[in-house]
Amino acid sequence: MSGPVLVGLPPAIGRETRLVVLGSFPGAASLAAGEYYAHPRNQFWPILSAIWGVDLRALPYARRLDTLKRRGLGLWDVYARCRREGSLDSAIEDAVVNDFASLRRRAPKLSAVAHNGGESARHMPHTAALGVPVLKLPSTSPANASWSFERKLAAWREAFAAHGIS
Repeated sequence: MSGPVLVGLPPAIGRETRLVVLGSFPGAASLAAGEYYAHPRNQFWPILSAIWGVDLRALPYARRLDTLKRRGLGLWDVYARCRREGSLDSAIEDAVVNDFASLRRRAPKLSAVAHNGGESARHMPHTAALGVPVLKLPSTSPANASWSFERKLAAWREAFAAHGIS
């Protein structure tokens, strides 16, 4: 085993959430800040800003989350805790999966789950048990350099539009 035991962030899910984006586990910058997608090179906030025409990065974090919830979007991760050195998904060990079944209680209007990247998408069979469409989106992580911002944006925009989040 390597690395300390790390505990993830609480879900950012509201009663109006229709689509939940599941990452794998917060990176070091996110854990340090206590904020989802806090690494300055992660493209999550820029992608949402482009889809919605709102500069989310300019808003305080609490207002960003309020904006997401108002628009029907929720955030969480597949892992509740794990051991890891650094921020790479490939370094995750001894991971404990979050309680996906609780998504129905937290988000009674849930209509889809989107996995942000490959590590998260490994849990698609578990989230499919919720009985809603499950999709895999290209990772917004800076480690996913094989996809351009424009290509990621197009995939995310299509998924959001399909589920009424645009």
